[in-house]
Amino acid sequence: MKKHILCLGDSNTHGYCADPNDCADGALARFNEDERWTKLLQKALGDDYLVIEEGLSGRTTVFNDPLYEALPAFPFLFPLLKSHEPLSLLIIMLGTNDVKERFNVSAPCIGIGMEQLVRKAKNLDCWGPGGKPNILIVCPPPIDDRLNESPVAGTMGKGCPEKSRGLPAAYQAAAELTGSHFFNAEGCEFNQIDYMHLTRKGHATLAAKLAELVPTLL
Repeated sequence: MKKHILCLGDSNTHGYCADPNDCADGALARFNEDERWTKLLQKALGDDYLVIEEGLSGRTTVFNDPLYEALPAFPFLFPLLKSHEPLSLLIIMLGTNDVKERFNVSAPCIGIGMEQLVRKAKNLDCWGPGGKPNILIVCPPPIDDRLNESPVAGTMGKGCPEKSRGLPAAYQAAAELTGSHFFNAEGCEFNQIDYMHLTRKGHATLAAKLAELVPTLL
């Protein structure tokens, strides 16, 4: 059997494209299978691996959204992981939505949310016979301050860029506490429209960096 790599994330894993001119299928507002980082990672790793995409726009680590249902990853972790067992690696890239003003939580609190999510994943029986939990926490790039003047400023609320800049330290601490791997995706390009979603180039950069890292974790 191939090595199963489950990528659990939000709209940056689902492939939301804010700029129609940046993706092949602009009318769909989603990067296609030749553009998303998950699919590029699959191509780079080759046939011995199965990269599984589990991206949901708006998804958080543990925080319930008062506007939309079923967005926290925590209560859905069991079916998500068990449906793709046996897992060789779980990649979690969340946090961009957690910084929204309506959740009223700090970067350290978001880090605790990630820690709780990882601890639950480690305790699930989804790692195969004799397999050990193997989790990579990916911290998304920090949101640019220009978000505050963007079309999504009203729905994201105040303080998002500042909190996002605190996530690397919070997530690195969560990784150390849980015995997980950590990768900071800072430097992977965000678009110039909402300043929090990856461009096509950003997807390619993230895939290339993970293609170097992932084999060392397996």
